[in-house]
Amino acid sequence: MARVALPVADSAEVKRYAKFLMRKHYARLIEVVGLHGLAALAGLGAPLVFGQLIDRLRAGTSFATVDKLILALLAFALTQAVLTRFAALASTKLGELVLAELREDFVDRVLSIPLSTVERAGTGDLVTRTSRDVAALSHTVRRGVPETLIAMVSILVTGGALVWLSPLLALPCLVGVPFLVAGTRWYLRRAVKAYLRENASNSELLDGLTEAVEGARTTEAFGADKRRKVRTDNDLRENYRAERATLGLRTVFWPIADMGFMLPIASTLFFGGWFFMQGWATAGAVVSAVLLVQQLVDPVDRLLSWMDELQVGGASLARLLGVSMVGDDRKVTGVAAADERLDARGVRYSYVDDRDVLHGVDLSIAPGERLAMVGPSGAGKSTLGRLLAGIDGPRTGAVTVGGAPLVELPLEELRGHVALVTQEHHIFLGTLRENLALAKPTADDEEIKAALQAVDALDWVEELPEGLDTVLGSAKHNVSPAQAQQLALARLVLADPHTLVLDEATSLIDPRSARHLERSLAAVLEGRTVVAIAHRLFSAHDADRVAVVEEGKIAELGSHDELVAANGSYAALWRSWQA
Repeated sequence: MARVALPVADSAEVKRYAKFLMRKHYARLIEVVGLHGLAALAGLGAPLVFGQLIDRLRAGTSFATVDKLILALLAFALTQAVLTRFAALASTKLGELVLAELREDFVDRVLSIPLSTVERAGTGDLVTRTSRDVAALSHTVRRGVPETLIAMVSILVTGGALVWLSPLLALPCLVGVPFLVAGTRWYLRRAVKAYLRENASNSELLDGLTEAVEGARTTEAFGADKRRKVRTDNDLRENYRAERATLGLRTVFWPIADMGFMLPIASTLFFGGWFFMQGWATAGAVVSAVLLVQQLVDPVDRLLSWMDELQVGGASLARLLGVSMVGDDRKVTGVAAADERLDARGVRYSYVDDRDVLHGVDLSIAPGERLAMVGPSGAGKSTLGRLLAGIDGPRTGAVTVGGAPLVELPLEELRGHVALVTQEHHIFLGTLRENLALAKPTADDEEIKAALQAVDALDWVEELPEGLDTVLGSAKHNVSPAQAQQLALARLVLADPHTLVLDEATSLIDPRSARHLERSLAAVLEGRTVVAIAHRLFSAHDADRVAVVEEGKIAELGSHDELVAANGSYAALWRSWQA
């Protein structure tokens, strides 16, 4: 299957989304900025009062005046502490609110991706977006955005106070600006691209490692160990180069930034002393100016530090927003299905260009019919099943239900007509009731138990510690693969589609249990259309018709008795299975 790279949003889209969030939370944002601005203003009290104290002492003053100035220092410090506390609380609340919305939005975006795209995208890309990128964005939203706002407000307030104190004493601190501006511009031009490359290399590395672990036995059986090792080494090498590139940017940027921090303090102290000697500034003003410049270092340092984190968060946000840019795999035309007849006409399909795996398949399945598809591995059974379920669309030809192409039906309507259940299944962290109610949120306990009874699962469910309220999933109650498969089938019973495509859905259950389960399902699915892709031929024996798929074509089609009598491929399979 050809790999599909999920898109990444461009910087313009990221900025649009950030502006949307700012407009949405404008009132809370103003509150946060206002509180931090007041805290920054309170923080100016100490340097200014300290300068006044020095000038008063040099000019000669009373103990009462000194006491008042010291009390003023304490009052400013206490006020700043209180305001900082409430400002930090408001920042945290805003960050958590935005983060919750981002997570919910991302879940909606992921769930809207066409299943065909999900399967082609590979595990690594989606896993890194849902784990590493979400974690990076969480850190940025929780800490980076509030800290950046705090730093910007502090810089504006403190810089304004320095100019108000003495425009002349404010001039020396400008010596660090060229270093900071030049270094920041150099860094920003390279950072986004570098971090996107780093995230992409992480995705590729994780994808390769996942494939290596999941396909370890297959790799060993075909002697492909060396090729897998070469792939892993190459992925590690690229990941190393990508991370080294971002580290290289930081090792150049931060020494420049540190120089931009230190020069203003030194120059203000040096020129301030000279200004004092010339009589252009008082000693107190010089001390206050030096303290204010030193006070500027922390917010500038934080701004630049979090700017690096914002680049990481921005790259992660671009990857998360890119999920919603995945093109739809179907074009809804509004054509309604006249009935539940499923037809495939001249169907060809390929995962890779110019390499069809289905070659002109023609098949018609009447409502209520049970069709079994059998054939050797790799013949195209599962691919045809996916097309019959509307997961993928044919390259040429058409697959229709009641005359309406499956890929032109809205997903909600499509799933009311046909549903696919495969060997793959998932147990979500939650109660057993919640796991089953995914298929029908309005289902009550009686409906859920009836669905469990239909798939022979009610007995073991009632023996669970808390019955339907038993929590399943990681670190909770674990169910066996066969039980998980029964729960997946119970979801189908609740979903109640007219047509079911079962792709070896009972393969993890032992033959006797599987046969009993399928007979139980037969009673529940009476009157529904069933397409069973099976490797156990008793499913074919019980079907109305059997389609033998070989090399991407339907080689034989008929009832079990007819195909046995024809003495063709199916008859050979039946005899070998009976032996």
